[in-house]
Amino acid sequence: MNDRTQLFTIGQLSDRTGLSVRTIRFWSDSGILPPTRRSAGGHRLYGAEAVARLDLVRTLRELGLGLDTVQRVLAGQATMAEVARTHADALDAEIRTLRMRRAVLRSIARRGNTAEEMRLMHEMARLSARERQRLIDDFVDRAFEGVGPEAPGGHIAQAMRRLPAELPDEPTSEQVDAWIELSGLIADGGFRQRVRQIVVAGAQAAQEQREPYDTAPIVEHAGGAVEAGIAPGSPEGGAVLERIIAPDIPAGERARLAEEIEMFTDRRVERYWQLMGILNGCSPIPTVTPAFEWFAAALRAHP
Repeated sequence: MNDRTQLFTIGQLSDRTGLSVRTIRFWSDSGILPPTRRSAGGHRLYGAEAVARLDLVRTLRELGLGLDTVQRVLAGQATMAEVARTHADALDAEIRTLRMRRAVLRSIARRGNTAEEMRLMHEMARLSARERQRLIDDFVDRAFEGVGPEAPGGHIAQAMRRLPAELPDEPTSEQVDAWIELSGLIADGGFRQRVRQIVVAGAQAAQEQREPYDTAPIVEHAGGAVEAGIAPGSPEGGAVLERIIAPDIPAGERARLAEEIEMFTDRRVERYWQLMGILNGCSPIPTVTPAFEWFAAALRAHP
């Protein structure tokens, strides 16, 4: 009798393949390795092809395929190429999840988060890209309700929605922190109400065709005053204000301009844009809100 005609017991198969008797018996019970026949004493006997079959099953299992999938391959119900492609896609998704979890853990280790912050970070890490986009879309839809995409300012809604399809394969701690901070912002009722207020005011200003003011001198001169620690109501503040607006602008116009500046100036809204920039890999967006706050205060202090 040669190897091609010889029959093997489970123990002999174990010696030849290095697999445990328990594993081979389990796979046989599962239908993956049917015996060729049974001995007179009722013991299962296997042909030489069982060795190659066991090697294939072991390889598929070590690649992470479930027993159901292995059975389909062995039964010819699925090709190796189909199974490999499907399994590779599943592994890609799992790898992305693991990388996100690693980034979350590194962020927690770096920041020393509270239990609530850690819970939020974990919840955000579990969300798919589609689920994260849905959260942003819901926030923007509510803020811009009644303002069509063709209306003045409608394009801002599209910019506020723009998220990457996925975080990078190696998300930085800054990007993970940005996801968490952004989720906290859009879940805050006060922030949602403030953004809605700005959207409505912006639509009204567009209908009234108000002349926009020049922001460049505000950023330059008021921003410089903030850095220098000049108080808006001080004489020095008045001198800075005259570099931004003409000194003969009447009190009523100054009050109206201050009110408009205050309406459209919000540190949390600016932070929203900065977080979106981080997530989309854009250049850092500078903080200019303090300059506009200073300008509005100076307008009211020097009527």
